[in-house]
Amino acid sequence: MAKVVLRLPKVKFRTGLSRSTIYRRIAEGSFPKAIQLGSSRSVGWLESDIEKWIDTQIVSSTDSSANPTASKRRLRKKAKRIASKS
Repeated sequence: MAKVVLRLPKVKFRTGLSRSTIYRRIAEGSFPKAIQLGSSRSVGWLESDIEKWIDTQIVSSTDSSANPTASKRRLRKKAKRIASKS
């Protein structure tokens, strides 16, 4: 199986993230690291790593327990219901 290397423009297109967000998430450890492509300035990402990352994002966004925004929303609704009963 051939390995496909994606350069930054394609990674940005596939993920919908900006350059600075990609590098910030790499530093945080929440995005695949780039690999060196010869010279010290040329880097790319394995397509398989990017696809796995996208799949993980899909799973975590559909899992309400992993979605902090959904959890906060649920707590606010619950607080409103409790307040309206009082």
